Amino acid sequence: MKAHITERIFSVTDEDSFRECMLEVFRLQSAGNNIYREFLRSLGTDPPHVSTYGQIPFLPAELFRDNRIITGTSEPERFFESSGTTGSAVSRHYITDTSLYERSLLKAFTLFYGDPSEYLIAALLPSYTERAYSSLVYMVKYLTGKSISPGSGFYRGNPGSLIEVLISARDKGMKVILLGVSFALLDVAEKYSPDLHDVIIMETGGMKGRRKEPTRQELHSVLTRAFNVGTIHSEYGMTELLSQAYSKGEGIFRSPPWMKILIRDPLDPQSLISEPGVTGSINIIDLANIHSCSFIATGDLGKVHEDGSFEVLGRIDNSDIRGCNLMIE
Repeated sequence: MKAHITERIFSVTDEDSFRECMLEVFRLQSAGNNIYREFLRSLGTDPPHVSTYGQIPFLPAELFRDNRIITGTSEPERFFESSGTTGSAVSRHYITDTSLYERSLLKAFTLFYGDPSEYLIAALLPSYTERAYSSLVYMVKYLTGKSISPGSGFYRGNPGSLIEVLISARDKGMKVILLGVSFALLDVAEKYSPDLHDVIIMETGGMKGRRKEPTRQELHSVLTRAFNVGTIHSEYGMTELLSQAYSKGEGIFRSPPWMKILIRDPLDPQSLISEPGVTGSINIIDLANIHSCSFIATGDLGKVHEDGSFEVLGRIDNSDIRGCNLMIE
């Protein structure tokens, strides 16, 4: 049953096929996910009568901190754990099929950037690489493993060597991505200011208390000048999700076809805002989360544009700060 739905998930091409697959996943999870089933029951939701986005309750991401959220009876192969901040509780996403995560991340990356084998992918993720259960580290390790360039991988020290590798690959006509958390990219930008024109600079958020938190606009302004690039790309992901959205500039994100961003009223968690461009709290449908929960209410603020693209504007007041994507507009 799940294998059949999985193929449908990654074959979604339009609104109709998304909605059909979404309702099938909802029926499966409302019956087979103990935590989500109890959550629906507490709200008085009758799953057979749910037929629209507005009728679907979204599970607060905070519930991943204290609950093993799994659909079905399979034992997890691994788990991913959020970074959190000192003294804060962390979320755990139990993964019963790691190959599904790999399929989702590869298909999404390929959709937006093409075959990762054609890139040199260099990663600046200090303090993340020491975390054995980071989904971000797993994602980058998987993508760099697909690259045929010997220069692809994690760079923990010696930024001068990293810069030489990037410039050499670019000058040879290779496609190059430098991916990193905000504070690490800022360190390189401010200390070295290397000319990395034609290199894709991709930030994943995350200052982790290293310095005063800049807005995304401020961060991108510093990085574009220092690296001599036209735009800064961004990746938006969460421990609780198996899919990622990407921005190729200006903080405008697009998600893969099996992932949808909805905006809820911050004062009424059960009400969605249908008007485009209105700021509210971000709900995410990630159909790749078929083995956990595909309907997640995040602690992020954002807005969706008429074409389906979206922006992440910061965190909801009184919501715990995460280790990734902490920038406030």
